[in-house]
Amino acid sequence: MMTPAEEAYALDKAYVPEHIVSLMVSISEAEAFLIEDHLSFAKDNWLIVVGYPLDRKFSQDRCEEIVKFNLERFRPEVLWFIGPQVPTSLLESCTERESDQYYQLDLDRMRVKTSLRNAAEKAGRTLSVERAKVFSRENEKLVSELLEREKMPPRIKGLYQAMPRYIAHCPSAWVLNAWDHRRRLSAFFVVELAAKHFVTYMLGSHSKKHYVPHASDLLFLEMINLARESGKNTIHLGLGVNEGIRRFKEKWGGVPYLNYEFCEVSRESTRAVSLVRTLLGRL
Repeated sequence: MMTPAEEAYALDKAYVPEHIVSLMVSISEAEAFLIEDHLSFAKDNWLIVVGYPLDRKFSQDRCEEIVKFNLERFRPEVLWFIGPQVPTSLLESCTERESDQYYQLDLDRMRVKTSLRNAAEKAGRTLSVERAKVFSRENEKLVSELLEREKMPPRIKGLYQAMPRYIAHCPSAWVLNAWDHRRRLSAFFVVELAAKHFVTYMLGSHSKKHYVPHASDLLFLEMINLARESGKNTIHLGLGVNEGIRRFKEKWGGVPYLNYEFCEVSRESTRAVSLVRTLLGRL
């Protein structure tokens, strides 16, 4: 189990959301471990190994050793690995693979386009922005609306449904809400501030029932303001996921900066179900 000093070290060195121990633990309810600058999380019959070393000195040989050590120590039925490269020893046994890229926004270099700022400010004349520390019933209703409207993979659906517990257990998390004049929720973002050097955009949604154009742009602008007020010059925007999400991130200046590889190895015919798998498929 990690000590408070080890967790503080991880937050100081973090450069991907999976380095934020409180975030990972609150969603997965797993136990965190620090092994040679690599984080891992274990619970029941499963294990996740984060292949991004905190010291940023990635090597295939070192990564192979970390995975081997974790497998021998925990003997999981299901292993989830994420990192810049999948270890050679896991390639043939992967039951599921994903490749993507992390996106980030450098606030020191970004310049918000006038048209984009005008659109956000126009939405601001209709909506009021709130910074909240709770995931309210109205947020849950908007999530229900989203899940009814769109078919989502179980892992994504599970992450949205985990938000009430996550927000309740992570004091570093914020909910940014956009309310209309009738106090109806038009959109929300969930933002995580625990890492020392960046803010993490977790997820968001907008309402079709109470739709206001550019509500999400208004919240993105608020997220930038929150990051700057917190002394952070980078926003981690998560994975590209799909073309629509990539376009939204890129129009605000987000750029791909780090390769993401995911590998699942299941040693049992029955696949484990866990919210940590949800997290890995979303961030």
